[in-house]
Amino acid sequence: MAVTRDIVATYRGPGRVVARLLAMGQREDRALAILMAGCVVVFVAQWPRLAREAHLNPEIELNMLLGATLLAWVMIAPLILYVLALVSHLVAKALRGRGTGFGARIALFWALLASSPLILLQGLVAGFIGAGPALSAVGFIWLVIFAWFWLAGLRQAEWGPQE
Repeated sequence: MAVTRDIVATYRGPGRVVARLLAMGQREDRALAILMAGCVVVFVAQWPRLAREAHLNPEIELNMLLGATLLAWVMIAPLILYVLALVSHLVAKALRGRGTGFGARIALFWALLASSPLILLQGLVAGFIGAGPALSAVGFIWLVIFAWFWLAGLRQAEWGPQE
């Protein structure tokens, strides 16, 4: 299934999509591609906010902001997310989960990519409206959706199909 269709399907049933991704077999290149796509989308979502900051403060150069954000989201964030997936897998193991580290990685990485439409919306709100209740509301909605996708995917990956 296409990635965009899987993203839409995740909003209806995140556990089913993670199960389908896990049924494709354990391929680390697929997990890394999902992670990198999610991180690149988050990087792109930051552009409107960074442009606003550079426009409002002439002492800050846009290229400097873009370079730092690129380093943060495409080089450092993937490492942090790998560690977070490992920690979530170890916690699940302590709670009698019987999944694999790969399943925990897919659940986390897919949650990031599947929630990317809301991250893009948050970037637009940050760029065009700025800080305020609208940005806080969109950020909170993204956080809730991301947590739902991650926990449902982790449940599927660690404890199997839920009846």
